[in-house]
Formats: sequence, structure tokens, C-alpha cells
Amino acid sequence: GFRHYTVADCEFNSSKLNDIEYTQSYYYNKLEYVRFSSSVGKYVGYTEYGIKNAERWNNGPEVIARRGEKERYCFHNVGIFTESALTKS
Repeated sequence: GFRHYTVADCEFNSSKLNDIEYTQSYYYNKLEYVRFSSSVGKYVGYTEYGIKNAERWNNGPEVIARRGEKERYCFHNVGIFTESALTKS
């Protein structure tokens, strides 16, 4: 069978919002075909199919919604993670 999946990721070295990068990657059969990165601020395609999707998503409401994920998803979870880690160290 074929596999399609997405991976959302927050990379950080501190709890400061400016130091956090949010990415969401889309895969099909282990091949990444498109990615959103908060550092770039838009979708980037890596295959012919990914390039077409990135172009469509960058011109629609999808990119606006994804730009808010760094604040909504990452900042919230980084705060929980760092608080938990500090209390256990």
C-alpha cells in the first residue's frame, strides 16, 4: 500500500518565540514532497506534485493559517516542556 503522512515539528534552543522554528512536512511513500517553514513563511515544494500544491497553498488561506501555528502550537508546547524539564532537573 501507499503511505501519506505529515510531520509537525518545533525546533528550539530557548523558550523565546523568535528562537523557535515551526515546520510541517508532507510525505508520500517516505518522500517529502512539500514543507511549510516558519522561517521561510511559506510552503516549498520538492517534487512536481509538491510544487503545484505549494503554489496553490501559498495563494490561499492555508498559508495564513499555517503562519499562526508557531505561536499556537510551538510556543504553548515549548512552555510546557521547559517548565517540566526545569522542575525535574
